[in-house]
Amino acid sequence: MNSPEFTTVASFSFPHEAHLAQSRLEAEGIPVFIADEHTINMQWLYSNALGGVKVQVPAQFHDQAKEILAQDLSALVDAEFEESRDTCPKCGSTDLKPYTQGKKPAYLVFLLLGFPLFFYKHGQKCNNCGEFIPR
Repeated sequence: MNSPEFTTVASFSFPHEAHLAQSRLEAEGIPVFIADEHTINMQWLYSNALGGVKVQVPAQFHDQAKEILAQDLSALVDAEFEESRDTCPKCGSTDLKPYTQGKKPAYLVFLLLGFPLFFYKHGQKCNNCGEFIPR
């Protein structure tokens, strides 16, 4: 029985990058073989010398696989994060930063009494209006 001839459609420096490409291609129904994965896992300095971890597909899927891997899906990821972005309840701004309320007084109590009293809260602070949003 003849086995299909595999061609390399992409190569990566690290195996985890090749596995991402493998998942993308297999989701489209294309069989994938990853070459040199274990060698580079053991001796990662050989990656450039061996040409990286190679993602290979049967020859009849070569063009289709190249098109799939060339697609830029970053806009979908950005859109997903835009939907889940937190907003300030006071002004509606999305310009928030992580903030710990009460850190300075807790530090002063520690200096004065010699032991810590942890009465601070973690949350976010709006850069637009200064509102604290607890978690």
